[in-house]
Amino acid sequence: MSRESFMIEDLVKDLVLKLMEEQKMSMTAALDTVYNSDTYEKVLDLETGLFAQSTAYVYSIFQRELKEGKIVEG
Repeated sequence: MSRESFMIEDLVKDLVLKLMEEQKMSMTAALDTVYNSDTYEKVLDLETGLFAQSTAYVYSIFQRELKEGKIVEG
């Protein structure tokens, strides 16, 4: 497994756990929400560098996407 793949998996795990804790989602619902998000697509795009950012930073982007229905730049 590449370093990037490990970092992506770890980030996804953290995002899922935060959704389960803060939004009271089941694991299945949280996984579905993350894997079907634009944020996840950006994390997978290694050129964005998002995979290497902190969980808190990525989660803040993810929360805005959930609230706005899309990734909000800026």
